[in-house]
Amino acid sequence: QVQLVESGGGLVQAGGSLRLSCAASGRTFSGYGRGWFRQGPGKEREIVSAINWNGGSTYYADSVKGRFTITRDNAKNTMYLRMNSLKPEDTAVYYCAAARTMGLYYGAYNYNHWGQGTQVTVSS
Repeated sequence: QVQLVESGGGLVQAGGSLRLSCAASGRTFSGYGRGWFRQGPGKEREIVSAINWNGGSTYYADSVKGRFTITRDNAKNTMYLRMNSLKPEDTAVYYCAAARTMGLYYGAYNYNHWGQGTQVTVSS
């Protein structure tokens, strides 16, 4: 059974940091693009960051650029999102996803495996 499991979410004060992890099991995703999405209260799910199969290409939404860093460790079948200088508007459920092929993808329709999500709450 293929699973993506996020961890590392929690409650943090504005200006603080968190590191999210997304561990995959059931198959390897080392040859596939991966991404982080989030859905805030009353909002649509949006792309936060994406990374191609070997980490050579990355994408960040303008709202997180310069504050978040996406990385992956293919040997561990795991992806990470380091989030610094967190703001209350970063409050959301964060989802990790694995894409259908190896590239860098912004749209949710390119991803066919999803985690259950982890809550990130940033207090002001």
